[in-house]
Amino acid sequence: MSRAEIIKSLKKKNKKFTQSDLEVILDTFTKSLTNALRNNQEIHLRGFGRFYRKKLKANANLRNPKTNQLIFRPERDRVRFKASKKLNNLINK
Repeated sequence: MSRAEIIKSLKKKNKKFTQSDLEVILDTFTKSLTNALRNNQEIHLRGFGRFYRKKLKANANLRNPKTNQLIFRPERDRVRFKASKKLNNLINK
């Protein structure tokens, strides 16, 4: 689902909001998620799931298949999502 489709869906359910209001709401929500993850905070949305950061280890034994040269990959963070039980049950019905 694209950003435009989300805004159209919200507009159908909330006719009192203008499209620009819904865009501001969606932008504020995504910026809040980004800032929280940047500050190493977890985001819990009840009935939906949890967003969190996970550290991935540094790798030194990777090889470039073309040149056979060793590549060092530094430690890095990834954003992970764990769905709630309620969301899993809705998806798996």
